[in-house]
Amino acid sequence: MSELPKILSANWGKPNSTKLETYLAAGGYKAAEKALGMEPGKVAQEVLDAGLRGRGGAGFPAGRKWTFMPKDSRPRYLCVNADEGEPGTFKDRDIMRFDPHMLIEGIIIACWAMQANNSYIYIRGEFAEPADILEKALDEAYAKGYLGDKIFGKDFSLKVWVHRGAGAYECGEETALIESLEGKRGQPRIRPPFPPQRGVFNMPTTVNNVETIASVPFILKEGVAAYRKYGTEKSPGTKLFCISGHVNKPGVYELPLGFPLMKLIAEVAGGMKDGMKLKAVIPGGSSTPVLRAEECQNVNLDYESLAAAGSMLGSGAVIVIGEGTCMVKLLEILARFYAHESCGQCTPCREGCGWAAQIAKRIHEGDAEIKDIDVLYSVGEQMLGRTICPLADAAACPIMTFTSKFRAEFEAHIKNRGCPQAKAYPVEFK
Repeated sequence: MSELPKILSANWGKPNSTKLETYLAAGGYKAAEKALGMEPGKVAQEVLDAGLRGRGGAGFPAGRKWTFMPKDSRPRYLCVNADEGEPGTFKDRDIMRFDPHMLIEGIIIACWAMQANNSYIYIRGEFAEPADILEKALDEAYAKGYLGDKIFGKDFSLKVWVHRGAGAYECGEETALIESLEGKRGQPRIRPPFPPQRGVFNMPTTVNNVETIASVPFILKEGVAAYRKYGTEKSPGTKLFCISGHVNKPGVYELPLGFPLMKLIAEVAGGMKDGMKLKAVIPGGSSTPVLRAEECQNVNLDYESLAAAGSMLGSGAVIVIGEGTCMVKLLEILARFYAHESCGQCTPCREGCGWAAQIAKRIHEGDAEIKDIDVLYSVGEQMLGRTICPLADAAACPIMTFTSKFRAEFEAHIKNRGCPQAKAYPVEFK
């Protein structure tokens, strides 16, 4: 296998990779210095021309999002979404653990482009180690004059804070994040107004994912052509993929967008664990539609290819499911997660997630009828597009695709009056 590109993970594995001197030795903060010598609008255009798309799941062009900030005299804010709660996703954590200064440099460039003088890194409450590393890196950046007043000798001030959340999956949604940041309950807002018009503290705000912001320094330092050398025409650049499940080498790997899914499993991740046969793959985190093994052939890891295959790239969390896995139990676990994490604001989500978890549990235990499979599917169907935020949609995707693509397995549980594979489990699922 040819050498994989290193943009986001270039400094990972180096001794003292979190330290400022290590980052500077690799050319760190040169991109920020260059950006502050450019017109802010040209910086945003550079990022737009590079084709960088949001890495939190939506895939919206980052440069275009920056241009939505109004050109009035109100204070502007950048909120960096480090509330990584999607099951199967653990890439942003590693950026913060292994190269915090890359994120800080990206923040400086983004804030200059939007003329924002304040930025918050909203980090998941459980991420104690990454939060401490970020705090130390920020202290180093302030001491060097990269943050604070008149950064890089320019008439531009920038302050950055780390704000720790309380471990709510819902706060990964941008308006719920803003509500939590303001000290309120983490519930999504009705839109409009959108965050660029009225965000945190009722001021213009842009929310970007950690990986999105960390991708920016390379673009400014090396140029648009260097970034577009990787990936595809519509999905340029590289991405961090988290692969977990039944593979020999689970972990975080940086790959060019458009990389073959089966090559990731067979070569990068060392193949299927214990020689198991592939049963299914959830390609972009638990909220993306599952693909059966036969649907994974000739599928590439980019936004367009996965959409054509009937799924989504999402956060880039590839969950590999081996033969012998009980899909009914897996759905029950996922539905129970979404039921627990629903903020309860919208009835279809509050009630639907709970109903789905209960029905899936009954089917797994054999205490159900065949018609309950259709009821379960219809619960997911009635949740789609009927809530303020996408949490209900996230729950509906596994509900609908598991029951439709693995219906025979659901029926077998009901006919068998319990899981046909129950005796095969060495440890009972909890």
